[in-house]
Amino acid sequence: MSATLWILTGPTASGKTEIGFRVAQRIEGEIISADSMLIYRGMDIGTAKPSSSMRQSIPHHLIDIVNPWESYSVGRYARDAEGVISNLDKKKNFVIVGGSPLYIKGIIDGIFSGPEADWRIRKELQKLATEKGNSFVHGILQKIDPVTAQKLHPNDLRRIIRAIEVYKKTKKQISVLHGQYRKEKRSHDFKIICIAREKEDRYRRIDGRVEAMFEKGLVDEVKSLLDNPHGLSRQARQALGYKEVVRHLEGECTLSEAKEMIKLNTRRFSKRQMTWFRSFPNVCWLEAKEGEEMEVISEKIILKVKKYSKEQTKGVNTY
Repeated sequence: MSATLWILTGPTASGKTEIGFRVAQRIEGEIISADSMLIYRGMDIGTAKPSSSMRQSIPHHLIDIVNPWESYSVGRYARDAEGVISNLDKKKNFVIVGGSPLYIKGIIDGIFSGPEADWRIRKELQKLATEKGNSFVHGILQKIDPVTAQKLHPNDLRRIIRAIEVYKKTKKQISVLHGQYRKEKRSHDFKIICIAREKEDRYRRIDGRVEAMFEKGLVDEVKSLLDNPHGLSRQARQALGYKEVVRHLEGECTLSEAKEMIKLNTRRFSKRQMTWFRSFPNVCWLEAKEGEEMEVISEKIILKVKKYSKEQTKGVNTY
């Protein structure tokens, strides 16, 4: 398995954290996190962070690496992940586990070092979108970077704004910068296994996960984060589960309403995740049945890895 780096992904609440842990145990390996919220210290319950016992048993990387009031970018993650991969013992096995599509894309393709967020520019563009519509802002991007504009739907406002922001800060099109950065030949061979579940099963698991978070003390965790003099960064405040509880604590909604919003927003996010995963090339899909034991699913993954490894030694690739 050392010749190929395996990425285990799937939508929120698909069980990838526990499955990845079991796989790492079986291969006597380590785990590199590819989750955009596990990076924050103190944000444990709402992110369903691996337990301390799991992390003591199996080394986990890129978890709890920044404070919740600090900013962190996909580009920085790609560099950090590359550093971890390069520094790990080449004789050791490891699996990359997480459900943040941009982080996974960053690991595979790399991300150019773009400028830090400029909130003045973002607020101006957000205001324009509110007043004149998303299509108007998309039209601005069309004029300065038609290549990127063609790839983005007018309602993909976050990425449209980022592309305009990059141009304003660097005077270069983000499509050009991506092309300059992308390596012609990667030093690693990545293979993706994506856990898929039927929509109804996925939604039930999401609802159960949200209920469990509240039982474990999500509201108190958010209170503690807000009480810190440093507060929360914009990114951390927008994390699923946290932004809704913040709204509740600020008097904008009841606790019950916050809980239902988390469930709804998480379902929507899981749908977007699946769209992303379907766009990745050479994904090996693993259908997890409702009620299927995690050990059984983990064993299926191990068998896929072993089968692929044998085929590689024979010069065959049916992955």
